Amino acid sequence: MRDYLSLIKFSHTIFALPFAMLGFFLATLESGRGLDGRLFLLVLLCMVFARSAAMAFNRYLDRDIDVKNPRTAGREIPAGIITPRAALLFVGLNSLLFIATTWFINPLCFYLSPVALLVILGYSYTKRFTFLCHFVLGLGLSLAPVGAYLAVQGQFELLPLLYSGAVLLWVSGFDIIYALQDDDFDRSLSLNSIPAALGRSNALRLSSVLHLACAGLILLASFLLYEQFPAFGWLHWAAAAIFITLLVYQHTLVKPHDLSKVNIAFFTTNGVASLVFGGMVILDIYF
Repeated sequence: MRDYLSLIKFSHTIFALPFAMLGFFLATLESGRGLDGRLFLLVLLCMVFARSAAMAFNRYLDRDIDVKNPRTAGREIPAGIITPRAALLFVGLNSLLFIATTWFINPLCFYLSPVALLVILGYSYTKRFTFLCHFVLGLGLSLAPVGAYLAVQGQFELLPLLYSGAVLLWVSGFDIIYALQDDDFDRSLSLNSIPAALGRSNALRLSSVLHLACAGLILLASFLLYEQFPAFGWLHWAAAAIFITLLVYQHTLVKPHDLSKVNIAFFTTNGVASLVFGGMVILDIYF
């Protein structure tokens, strides 16, 4: 179990899960109904199954690349801890469980489940043919808030779409920062990434622009949230301020010629940003 949790980097679920919960609780508030514990559990299971399938498939597909990269050679498949066949079976099992779980939510979620899988599994191929791979990853994680919203309401609305857009820009931006570590390696194997294509300085500039746009969507969503629910207090405004501050902070940690703090910027800062933002807005919804 420990090996498989490491394979899928289960701790990284912290990025999208708070936004999925935000979409769920926002939809619950708008529906006027009380919290549905069964539906909450189903949405949570969907998140776990979908992300487990996506991460394991990425590790399976990249196994021949990872073994050549000193930074990734110790991962479970290239290190021989988990066999490629076992990893692929794990992908299939989680994909089936994801689709089966959506069946118990509502027809729309069930019909859209193969589309969601196509996006999150398809990301693993993109580095082989386009430097826009970071945006495909962002698109995959951006399905979390709108998917959770659909589970409750069964229809699309502007507010969860804004949060999904913010997640797309946020994840794409910090994935560009993370990819700085492998720009030389990517070029040596003709793999595509924005740092490999544009260079470190330009990649960091683009990441800053994406995070600036993300901040704009977060603020717009906060205004619409207050307009729709005037009784909201100050927590969602504070959440937006903290999230944007942490976006800015991570760009002070990484320089083109100093990548020593990439992991702090990538995991710690973004993990805290997601948890704090999602948690504070959900608290505002209920208190």
